[in-house]
Amino acid sequence: MRIEPLIAVRYLFARKQRSVVNVISWISLIGLMVSTMALIIVLAVYNGIGEITKSLFNTFDPELVVAPTEGKTFLYTHISWNDSDIETVSPMVNESAWVTYGDRQAIVTLRGVDANYSSLTGLDTFLSDGEYLLGQGEVTTLIVGGELFYNMGMRLPSNLAAAVHIPRRGSTSIGTTLDDAFRIGYAYPVGNFFIQQDIDSKYVVTDIDFVRGLMNYSPDECTEVALKLKDGASVAKVKRRMMERFSRSGIPLTVKDRYDQQPLYFKIFRTERLGIYLILSLIVLISTLSLVASLSLLIIGKHRDIFVLGSMGMERSRIRRVFILEGLLICAVAVVAGLLLGFVVCFLQQQFGIIRMGNGSFVVEAFPVAMRARDFLATFLLVMAISSLAVLLTVRRARI
Repeated sequence: MRIEPLIAVRYLFARKQRSVVNVISWISLIGLMVSTMALIIVLAVYNGIGEITKSLFNTFDPELVVAPTEGKTFLYTHISWNDSDIETVSPMVNESAWVTYGDRQAIVTLRGVDANYSSLTGLDTFLSDGEYLLGQGEVTTLIVGGELFYNMGMRLPSNLAAAVHIPRRGSTSIGTTLDDAFRIGYAYPVGNFFIQQDIDSKYVVTDIDFVRGLMNYSPDECTEVALKLKDGASVAKVKRRMMERFSRSGIPLTVKDRYDQQPLYFKIFRTERLGIYLILSLIVLISTLSLVASLSLLIIGKHRDIFVLGSMGMERSRIRRVFILEGLLICAVAVVAGLLLGFVVCFLQQQFGIIRMGNGSFVVEAFPVAMRARDFLATFLLVMAISSLAVLLTVRRARI
């Protein structure tokens, strides 16, 4: 049995002769522990915030969307949607429009949907005010983004119809009147929703036939098709299968998941998360400075032991290995303790919502927390890698 681990463990738990070495050893251990705990907590909170924001987008964006790669529209009834994992197919028509309501006006993104859209997204359960009456009755209705709703001065119930203007399809001249330049339709606002600012400030949802009529589209023409998958179905697998099917058939269509539908947001989210991880890694690096000081003082304080071990025939490489092992033991104890404390803090926040988000005007009352096994593993590997490098450099440069 090798003696180096036994000596390292003895040095780790034995009381040092000099109090300053004890103090610095504890400082190094606590510093690494706290920085590890902070890394876990921040990543967990960031995951929680990301999940809430993603769920808000999920309220409006379908699981998968099929869109043309060439042109603006396609005939969705000419496509085979047979797939064992697809539950619902819902065509959509998205178009920019000019909406006037009383003396106010705005440029909006008009989304025409059919009766299946609410089951794909759950938008009907996310209304802040009003009712989800799309496709019900003879009167055309609008579900308006909350910010746009109040900026336009809309009220519920509303006896005033909003005028929806869409440029005439294929027109090459502006014309002298609104009727010459635009096709105009009228619809009544019956509800509003608050999901996310970019959505709330520009989207208006209405009946797909109303938008088709304004655009002079055929009854089976659409700009996108939304897909709802069966419970347990893999979004990635269905997306890949459909992309392969379209590619083999030469159909100019692409399939977008929710990440593809909101590329800017998810790219920013991932970049911010990486930035936070790098900043906290720098804090871990700074925390290792106390470990370097502790290990250096320990080596100085053990100069007699080093001389005795050398006199007994132990090679310098084996003596260095003793102090390397002790440094690694300090790192391991600190990292494991930090991971456990981080888990406890996150668990308590999940269960009891100890830290609140303010006056209750947020989507959730307490800071959201979502722990991931990969974050614990990545944190362990990162802190151990940084501190191990510091230990190796310190022992190598020491006079042993």
